[in-house]
Amino acid sequence: MKNKFLSQLGLAMRAGKLVSGDESVFKAIRSGEAKLVIMAEDASDNTRKKFQDKCQFYKVPLMELGTKYELGGSIGKEMRVILGVLDGGFAQMLQKCQVNPAEVKTID
Repeated sequence: MKNKFLSQLGLAMRAGKLVSGDESVFKAIRSGEAKLVIMAEDASDNTRKKFQDKCQFYKVPLMELGTKYELGGSIGKEMRVILGVLDGGFAQMLQKCQVNPAEVKTID
């Protein structure tokens, strides 16, 4: 699933439907252009908090997947911590690739 996700990110980049970097993604979130925000799993705590708060406030879905180097490599860059998807169709396609952990129930 992860490889499919990363190749679809590259497709979105080539289609011009991705922005990367803190300021570009913040701008896309505030303007309502961002349909999905993707953050690297190894993002710093500060970055994680900033984007979780911003996405929650503006009601933009946020997913964490891949490392900085995997995200960057998939879009032809060195490394990227944060990406914003500007197209609803690409956002839906990428969200379908998210691996949902198995539900764990506690035993009493």
